Amino acid sequence: MPRQPMMPTRTALALVMGLGLLSAAPAWAQELTVVSFGGSYQEGQSKALFQPAAKALGIKIKEETYTSIADLRLKVKAGAVTWDVVASGSGSAARAGAEGILEKLDYKVIDTSNFLPGTAQDYCVGGDVFSTVLAWNTKTYGQNGPQSWADFWDVKKFPGKRSYRKGVAGALEPALMADGVPADKVYEVLSQPGGIERAIKKIRELKPHIAVWWSSGAQHAQLMKDGEVDMITGWNGRFDVAAKDGAKVAYTFNQGLLDYDCFAIAKGAPNKDLAMKFLAEVSKPQYQAEFTKYITYGPTNKKAYEGGAIDAAFAKTLPSHPDNAAKQLTIDLDWYIKFEAQASSAYQNMLTE
Repeated sequence: MPRQPMMPTRTALALVMGLGLLSAAPAWAQELTVVSFGGSYQEGQSKALFQPAAKALGIKIKEETYTSIADLRLKVKAGAVTWDVVASGSGSAARAGAEGILEKLDYKVIDTSNFLPGTAQDYCVGGDVFSTVLAWNTKTYGQNGPQSWADFWDVKKFPGKRSYRKGVAGALEPALMADGVPADKVYEVLSQPGGIERAIKKIRELKPHIAVWWSSGAQHAQLMKDGEVDMITGWNGRFDVAAKDGAKVAYTFNQGLLDYDCFAIAKGAPNKDLAMKFLAEVSKPQYQAEFTKYITYGPTNKKAYEGGAIDAAFAKTLPSHPDNAAKQLTIDLDWYIKFEAQASSAYQNMLTE
């Protein structure tokens, strides 16, 4: 019987190997692009959340930084979305979801059954709880610095350079409290005709004393490290990191704005399904407990407080601890969905006057 030629066997073997390589390639190539706010905040996210979750899922994470959700808006409109997971403030995410630039999240995949009430929305799942607080330079005022927004506006009692946020989020509420509006009436007033204008008028009064309008957490932390201003608004965790680095800074939770950061999926994300699995992973309590070691923001998953993962004494320094939360005003996402665009336009006009 004649021998069969070997070529088909070699060809078949090559085909099998080639198919094997092809089927394995996607697993090797799985990569998510995650964008956040940079500085000590993103550094902590990377170490506590992004890289450990990537390892657990067997994928790679490419990290980028951005200024705000407005950067994503431009990408979506241009049909040039390269980001998968986007870190955002809760208010900005609520508005972005309503205008259609975020994907709706699948809570059959992402487990939020143990989350704090209100920290998971249709388009964004809570990652940490933070506070916008009043902070001051202890070299200027000592430990007994300003304790209220009325003090922040009192340039006679507390002379010195101020710094205030360049964006409208978290900027109007302090102005109304400084103008005598009780915390529990702030959003009622802001929702009424003339409410936004009243807050902006109050900020306009302080404008001559505002040396820097900050636009990022990294920037406002650096301002305090450099001693460039005497009093500032900003995020509690950034100030704690700055203080560890030698900044002369202290802050109060009194009249702070209790808010949360969250993770969203960009509309048209290249890897939507994988992004959903990634959000499910970083929403687990062990990741959120680990994140508190890098920056003093509280977890949204209540189970992160269990089993000693977060020291009891340390927990009392976090924004969401009951003692601290009781002193603060919780951000109203519904107000931001309805009024942020209008408020932002009026605020930017005031800045350029």
